[in-house]
Formats: sequence, C-alpha cells, structure tokens
Amino acid sequence: MGHAMIELFASAFVTLFVVIDPPGCAPIYAGLTSGADSQHRRAMAIRAAFIATLILFGFALFGEALLAALHIDLDSFRIAGGIMLFIIALEMVLERRTQRREERAEKVRAAPEIDDVSVFPMAMPMIAGPGAIATIMLLVSRADGVGPTLVVLGALASVLALTLVALLAAGRIVQLVGSKVESAVTRLLGVLLAALAAQYVIDGLKGSFGI
Repeated sequence: MGHAMIELFASAFVTLFVVIDPPGCAPIYAGLTSGADSQHRRAMAIRAAFIATLILFGFALFGEALLAALHIDLDSFRIAGGIMLFIIALEMVLERRTQRREERAEKVRAAPEIDDVSVFPMAMPMIAGPGAIATIMLLVSRADGVGPTLVVLGALASVLALTLVALLAAGRIVQLVGSKVESAVTRLLGVLLAALAAQYVIDGLKGSFGI
C-alpha cells in the first residue's frame, strides 16, 4: 500500500469513526440490553452490526446511481452532506447528540414489547444513520478509481468491525471509561468532524461554481 493509499485509509477511517462513533454506541447498547442475557446480547450486537454493514455498503456501492436516478448532482449532495455532518459535529461539541441518542434509547426501553433492539434503534439510526450514509457516499465519490474505492470500503469495514467489538464489550467499556472521559473525547471528535464537514461544503461549492 503506497503512501497516498495509507493517507486515504487513515482519513476515511477517522471520518467514519467520528461519525459512527463506536465508543458512543457502546453505553447506549449496554443500557438498552441491560435486561437481556449475555447470549441474547451477543446475538443482537452481531445482527445490528451486520444490518448496518449491509445498509452502508449498499449506499457506498449504489448511492451514486441512486442520486443519478433522482437527478441529484453530486456537488449538491456534497454540500447537503457537509451541512448535515456539521450539525452532527455541533451537537457532539454541545453534547446534544449523546443526549438525543439516550432519549431515543429510553423510548425503546420504555416499550417492553420491543425485545430486539438490533434493527431499531441500533442498526438504524445509531450506526447507519443519515450522517454515516452521507459520509460513505461522499468518501466513495471522492475516491478516484477501483484502488482508492477499495481502500475507503476497507476503512468502512474496519470501523464497523470496531463497532461490533464495542457492542460486544459494551458492559466492560462503560465500567472502564467514566462519563467525563467519554464526554471530553466526544467534544474533541466533534471539532474534527466540523472541519471535515466544512471541507465537504467547500468541495461542493467549488464543483458547483467551477472554482
């Protein structure tokens, strides 16, 4: 793997890691599945990661064709995706994203008839949410050629594998990492994501106006 490919992998990995936020999903999952036995928890974690993988790889491979079918210009999608990611970043810095995820988890927990949390809310929208879908489509659209596209997909697979590990080890992660440490990391990642989001908007504006 050449220097450019390693740089691309690192960039794609960091972007996807920040958006999907495996360490942030872990405490939510631990809370949602507190009543389930370890075997059921493991099965739901695997199912959630598998469904999220199908969704994100589907959009990575066919998202551009979908945009073309809907007559949406890729640069318009870059701008919209960038704005969406910037909002997520802002929420991360202001701690609103975690709060909203917890509220969503609380609603699911309050409905006792919902035993399986793997599809909703874990796979969609916790892991494969609008931000993650927009991000993988933007990364693939920027990857020029088969090699770079495979590198981006490899980064996605790595982040999803880490997400699965985080879900499987959710209980232990919550015990090890205090809420203050998690809060500080979330805010730092939010600042990084804001800068990446701004870059997507700039790229989209350049493409739209031929700058």
